[in-house]
Amino acid sequence: MIQPAHRVLLLLMCLAALCGSGYAQTEKTITIRMLDSKTGLLIATSNFLVRVNHEETVHGDWVKQNEDGTGKLTLPGDADVVSLRATYESAMYTYSNCDADKDRPSSEQAPSPDHWYSVSAILASGVVAPNGCVGKKVPNKLQVFANPGEFVFFVRKMNVREASRE
Repeated sequence: MIQPAHRVLLLLMCLAALCGSGYAQTEKTITIRMLDSKTGLLIATSNFLVRVNHEETVHGDWVKQNEDGTGKLTLPGDADVVSLRATYESAMYTYSNCDADKDRPSSEQAPSPDHWYSVSAILASGVVAPNGCVGKKVPNKLQVFANPGEFVFFVRKMNVREASRE
């Protein structure tokens, strides 16, 4: 026969297990590959700037760098869309995302707009952002594919004019 104190302890342990597994299911994990727009080589960094659901708040601490140079992005369960950027040179400069490079307004003073990607699409089939930093004929080494749960995007360092504005 189980004593009342043991029943309460067993009930609390079961409740903690259920709450812990419920929390783990609400998180969404995405693998990030940031590639150089000209070479197609992986750029390993932990300086990501993550925004979700069109909010202004930036979350750099949601990404942990994997041993292979990719990033592991853990999003909250309510994240529907995500926008990613990254910094370099001790976070002084922000890489230019090539998915937005062609969308730059005619005014050189205006920044490139953020592009938002569906979290469910990334998790279901993977997403490769467009590489607008190269010409129409994309070299074979830049033809990249994404696995389910993977987001791949191309970046370039800012040119002198862009860096002087920042």
